[in-house]
Amino acid sequence: MGEDTMFTSRMRSIGIAVAISALAAVPANAQSLNLTLAGASPGGLWTLLGAGLDAALKGTQPDSTVTYQTTGGGFANAAMVSQGRAQIGLIHDAELAIAVQGGEPFEAPIENLRTIGYLYDWAPMQFIASKSFADEHGIETLADFAEKQVPVRITVNRAGNITGQVATAMMEAAGADDASIEAWGGTTIQAGSSEQSGLLMNGRVDIYTNGVFVGHSSIREIENGIDIKLLSVPEDVRAKVAEQFSIGNFTIPANSYENQPEPVETVALGAVLIASADMSEEDAYTLTKALIDNIDSIRSVHPAMAELDHELLTRETAAPFHDGAIRAYREAGLMQ
Repeated sequence: MGEDTMFTSRMRSIGIAVAISALAAVPANAQSLNLTLAGASPGGLWTLLGAGLDAALKGTQPDSTVTYQTTGGGFANAAMVSQGRAQIGLIHDAELAIAVQGGEPFEAPIENLRTIGYLYDWAPMQFIASKSFADEHGIETLADFAEKQVPVRITVNRAGNITGQVATAMMEAAGADDASIEAWGGTTIQAGSSEQSGLLMNGRVDIYTNGVFVGHSSIREIENGIDIKLLSVPEDVRAKVAEQFSIGNFTIPANSYENQPEPVETVALGAVLIASADMSEEDAYTLTKALIDNIDSIRSVHPAMAELDHELLTRETAAPFHDGAIRAYREAGLMQ
């Protein structure tokens, strides 16, 4: 997911939250854990989630710790957790599906990953066009590119970034793969999240796409510079990509952006907390019970996490739940 500097202001409150959670009552049979969490680059939402997980675990056992480790992101985390170089990791749901299937960049399926809990599923894939381009070519949906063979210049995230892969798959499902776009006189430009908004604002591309929260600062930056139009995603495209990447549908509410009077349907990425099947049942149980009992520690790290609830924690992913997690969820009445 693209990094957002707005997250850093939340870091000041984490120490207070951890201190408060450490005062919570501790069950007599609680098991102390010292876990390394494979995350992503520092300063973003996943860093805050690491602090929230640490606070949640300390709420059950003050002697426990979750240490955040900077990594290359979800794909790297799948390998690290599988190989025992980190006990737990954060991974996008779409990356997890690729890992267990053995798709690129993996040489074979990773079979020993286990789900602890879903943490969010509301980072929608958003296709933002300059309004002048959309109006000139009569573009309302992704399907319009193929139907009209529009010479579109589109920026997607860099190779190896899951949002770029999902965006490319969505365009392909709509009949606008890279080869077709080039044949129509267009081009696909790969760029980092921090560069993409500038490409659209400077007129170097016609479409920006990324998997970020509604109202993300990168889109607000574009909106402040030029007139934009949020494009809709046809139902068949959503269905194909949702199945391919094990992700869900998402509705961007009407008037989330300018020139968007109606809701827009798309698909959304999410984040999953994973462990290895080699983690003991007791450790996975203790960690999961801490998430259940201290879910507010996760909700409080950033306003974007306010919608996290117990039901989402147990949403099915591409990897089976750890036996210890299942035990904790069943004990709490959250699983059959």
